[in-house]
Formats: sequence, structure tokens, C-alpha cells
Amino acid sequence: MALDSEERFLALIDRHFPTAHPDLALGRGDDCAVLLCPDKVCLSTDLLIEGVHFRRSYFRPEDIGHKALAANLSDLAAMGASPMGFALELMVPDGLGQRFWDRLLSGMAALAREFDLPLAGGDLSRSPVLGLGLTIWGRAAPNGRFLARGGCCPGDALFVCGDLGLAKSGLLALERSGRRAVSRWPAAAAALLRPKPLIAHGLALAACETVRGLMDLSDGLAADLPRFLGPGLGADLDIKPADLNQEVINFARKNGLSPLDLAISGGDDYALLGAAPAEGLRLVRARVPELTPIGRVSRKPGLRLAGKPIRTRGFDHFKT
Repeated sequence: MALDSEERFLALIDRHFPTAHPDLALGRGDDCAVLLCPDKVCLSTDLLIEGVHFRRSYFRPEDIGHKALAANLSDLAAMGASPMGFALELMVPDGLGQRFWDRLLSGMAALAREFDLPLAGGDLSRSPVLGLGLTIWGRAAPNGRFLARGGCCPGDALFVCGDLGLAKSGLLALERSGRRAVSRWPAAAAALLRPKPLIAHGLALAACETVRGLMDLSDGLAADLPRFLGPGLGADLDIKPADLNQEVINFARKNGLSPLDLAISGGDDYALLGAAPAEGLRLVRARVPELTPIGRVSRKPGLRLAGKPIRTRGFDHFKT
């Protein structure tokens, strides 16, 4: 089937994504989808643009589809939410045939099935550049709570779920070596190409009443932590190489880099950053054993690592 019309493109999408789902009163195919929603839902949107967020030189089509949806799911995880549905906008350049789009949609659909997540609708258009825009929504955890930013108090313990600096290591390795890096640095390459949204962790943390809030780390700890803390607060971090994935340490040593710099500056981690009263952290760790304490919230503005100011910056689309 040649993708020589919008109808044929939509038929290809239908092959990968069912049109009916218990959370949809009316699915794809009409002017709007009709959603069956609880009283409150959280909603997020993300873009994935070639040349900005990925390169086809080392991203396979399946990786592009997976990552576009995983980035949105990570936003729901950071709210402690359970995914309900998503909409997809495709920017379609010339020269990409059916095989490419079939593989891209299969990567996205496989992740959607993992979370029983329906594609409610969207749009597609010819474009000079390949891009995907997704909008996703989810319901609150059973206790009705969404985890927001800005609720930290001085003295709170800071923690992360997930690996810091692993995706940055993968990015550097793939930029230098292309797909050869996948076999040399498998965990780091997978962290960049196929990130795992931590939905179960987010739901477990939302169930802990002592957790102040949560955020996903997409631009790096140095950039995202100040956004999480809110105005007037800082943080004293205590991160050691032993807290990092071994591939981050090995990659840094082999390339003359600091593993801690990778951990602080690296974007695309999609780890979860959270805070809880120091005295309540033991209860949180009992619910989510995978979390790693990384420091304390401080009344003193700014970020410090082992007492020294952090000069490293995270990712910024308009400065990087």
C-alpha cells in the first residue's frame, strides 16, 4: 500500500491502533473524539522534532515512535497519574515510505499496548521536517492526588527514581559512534533511544502522603531542580559515583569526563525527582525501594554539590 493519500495514511494508523476503548465514548474517525473522564484529569503535550530531539542516523523508526510516547507518559508518571489516552500529530516530509511509518507506528503501538492506552485522534500534514506532537491525559491515583512541583520545604530530603546521566552518556556515545554504540554501551543507548516511563513508581509515590511533589527530569538535574524547588529555595546535593549506573562511570572514565557532571547536566533521563520530609523518607523508600536520596532542600538559594556551587547548566532549547 503506497502512502499516496491521507486516507491510506490513516488506514495504516488504524492497523496499529484500535479505534475503540473503554475510556472512549467515541474514538477516531469523527471531528472529535468523545472521552469518558473522571472529574479531574491531568494533560500534557510534547514535541519530538528531527534535528532537535533525534537524528535518524542512529534512531530507528521504532525508537522514534517509542520515545515520542514515552516522553509524554513520563509527564504523567511525574504527576502520579495513570494514563488514559493520547492524541497524535504527525509532520510528514517527502521521501519516507510506508515501511518507515509502519515501523515508527509499531514502536509507538507496542508501548501504548503496555499501558492499555488508546489513540483517540490527531492530525497529519505534509511538512519540510519530520516531527511528532503528542497530547496525553491521565487520571489521578486511587487517593485522588496529583503530585505537583513547588511544595518543598527547607530540610526536605530530595530523591530520584531512575538513572542520572545515563541518557547523556548514550547521546554522546551515539553521536560519536552511531549505532555501534548500542552494542558497546547498551544501557546508555537504550536510555536515550527507548526510555522507560516510570508510571508504576509515580503511582506508588502518589500513594505516599508524605511525598511533597514530583517532577520528571527531561532537561537535566541542574535545569530541572530549581523549577521543582520553587522560588527562594536551593539544594545541597550529595551524589556519589556509587549512586550512578556503572555505564555512566565507565563511559566517563573512558572519555575523560566527570560522571557527576554527566549526572547533573544530562537531559532525557526521564527519571523522577521528588521530595519528602527527611523523617518520612524511610516510609517512602519502603514503598519504592528503587529511589536514591540525593540531598536536602535548603533555605539558601542555588545548587551545591558536596558544598561547592554547581556551575553546570542543563538543556535549554534556546541556549543549547
